[in-house]
Amino acid sequence: MVHTCVVAGCRNRRTPGTSLSFYRFPRDPERKQRWIAAVNREGWVPNDGSRLCSTHFISKQVKNPRSPDYVPSVFTVASLAPEMKEPGALEILDKQEARVEAANALLFLQGQGRSAVEHQGQDEQPEEKEQETAVEESASSSLSTDEDDDDDDDQSVSDSKKGKFAHTSDVPVNFDDILKALKRENQALRESVEKMSLSENSLRNDAEKVKFYTGLPNYFVLETVMWLLAPHMDGMKNVKLSKFQQLLLTLMRLRLDLRNQDLAYRFGVKVATVTRTVHRMVNIMSSTLVPTAVFWPSRAELRKNLPAALRASHPDCAVIIDCFTVPFEEPVSTAAGPSYNVFKYLIGVAPQGVVTFVSRGVLGNVSDKSLAEGCGFLCKLLPGDVVLASRDLDIGESVAARGALFKIAGSYQGETETYGRSEGSLLADPSSETVSVQRHVERVISMVKQRYAMLTGPVESPFTTASERTSNLSTFDKIVQVACALNNLCISAAPLE
Repeated sequence: MVHTCVVAGCRNRRTPGTSLSFYRFPRDPERKQRWIAAVNREGWVPNDGSRLCSTHFISKQVKNPRSPDYVPSVFTVASLAPEMKEPGALEILDKQEARVEAANALLFLQGQGRSAVEHQGQDEQPEEKEQETAVEESASSSLSTDEDDDDDDDQSVSDSKKGKFAHTSDVPVNFDDILKALKRENQALRESVEKMSLSENSLRNDAEKVKFYTGLPNYFVLETVMWLLAPHMDGMKNVKLSKFQQLLLTLMRLRLDLRNQDLAYRFGVKVATVTRTVHRMVNIMSSTLVPTAVFWPSRAELRKNLPAALRASHPDCAVIIDCFTVPFEEPVSTAAGPSYNVFKYLIGVAPQGVVTFVSRGVLGNVSDKSLAEGCGFLCKLLPGDVVLASRDLDIGESVAARGALFKIAGSYQGETETYGRSEGSLLADPSSETVSVQRHVERVISMVKQRYAMLTGPVESPFTTASERTSNLSTFDKIVQVACALNNLCISAAPLE
């Protein structure tokens, strides 16, 4: 089948012996639309037989989105194949320059011959001069055949050529020095590219870069996380990204809340690859990293490292709790109720400053009591434990049913404290203890959100659905848990002082 280029004014065709390539329009909808826009034919839509010739690309079409040849960009009034073009002014100049170079080459060879036979005597010099004069006349006559406005430019080119030949004949070139200089330049360029890339070597000795892109304090912690996750990533077939790049891409998604298209450009992959990688890595980290880093400590561990601020007033404090919400990008509708635009979470923080519990997200402005009773938090409590909060979460009776106590920091202890709730909480004294406990939880929540900006919302709709059929956790629930686990791995927690 004979293909003709679809660009208006381009008469290139696929014929026997042609050196041109003809490309079909890409299947990717976004890239295909950019090709159509580049062709610039109003109301035209390509079909299966539509082709674009290689003269409209700088080199040839490539599938790398960062390459200038990802989309055709070379369009002139008449884009013809080299064998079909008529000679123009530029080609005439090229011919003139070729003649000049040939003439200068003859002059150079003539000079070499003269130095070789210099010992033969003075009587041969007139003949050499005649030959040199003949060569010069030949060069000038060849230049005069094609008159053009750029004669001065041709003359400067000729002079430069003569200078080049004179230099090579007078001063010997040390190719070893040139080779060494090129190797040094090549090594410097490699180091510069490596430093700008997102690879293991570029992060290994740069703690600030690790902290900026991942939220982790240094490369050692990042390498530890990689060591924990690598055995579970063997089933992930991704020829484009290494295991380290998959982890780094996911951490950058959580840390900087970058959009998938941005990450696709940075890592040179498709948007679908980014989406698939993030979901898979979040699932792996949720099942591997979260149980390791987010766990309920034993009572002995809690008492051993209890901060001084609680040692006297609440020595049996097991956890400090609070709730936080994350908005949606678009309201989520349910089959049995109205649309919701917020996720609500219950978070438990140990007095030492690490997250020991985080619930799954609940749609809408659900009550604190319903959230606490339905998320599994109460099952963690032991008889005698003290649950501390800076405000009344209305869960005192539920906590008391587990044999534990719910206390509001700074409140007066009334006679109903047996049931886990103090009537005096309505007249709570805004003491320094209350402020300290409130700031403690807020500091931890704020720290997690600052380290991983994705938790500030708004949540994109693909993350609000259940990530697996066997789990009632949405992908974003897992992201919240993973962010808390990663925060616990950081050296700087938020101890209560």
